[in-house]
Amino acid sequence: MTLSTLPSSRPEPDASTTDASVTAWALSARDGDPVAVDRWVRALYRDVLRYVRHLSADPQGADDLVQDTFVRALAGLHRFEGRSSSRAWLLTIARRAVVDSHRRAAVRPRLCDSDAWEAVVVPGFEDGVVLLDLLAALPRERREAFVLTQIAGRPYEEVAALSGCPVGTVRSRVARARATLAASLAERPADAVA
Repeated sequence: MTLSTLPSSRPEPDASTTDASVTAWALSARDGDPVAVDRWVRALYRDVLRYVRHLSADPQGADDLVQDTFVRALAGLHRFEGRSSSRAWLLTIARRAVVDSHRRAAVRPRLCDSDAWEAVVVPGFEDGVVLLDLLAALPRERREAFVLTQIAGRPYEEVAALSGCPVGTVRSRVARARATLAASLAERPADAVA
């Protein structure tokens, strides 16, 4: 049985899904009982889904996170010793899955689907002129590294391969471009930037 075969309308848990019985199913599932695995997943599915929806604030991604939670739990079920409720153990795994998802999203570059990156980055005409002027004042290598990594969202390794230089050089160029842009913005009169 896979998680994708679970029916979309699950019956409400009844008295048979108390923490003691759910934990007993988890222990039987740990010992290889496929019926216990099915009962355990069905008994806790709604709780995990509700918890993940609450934590993630992403209803579309909640099903994926629930599936990830159960995959992690089933892979680690052999380590579950039953010293606590399997519900609490599973919800801890769900919390970690949500946190890991947030971390992955935070470090993932946001890519632009448009070749006209100026239109995406620049909110207004005046700001666009200022940004283009500042970028044009950068040396070509720094401008290229900055635009490709910070605006287009390309990985440093890819930009290094395109530029024919080490990754550290690309990082240095981006840092220097950032410092130059910040200093140039600080030097401009307030009405020229706003």
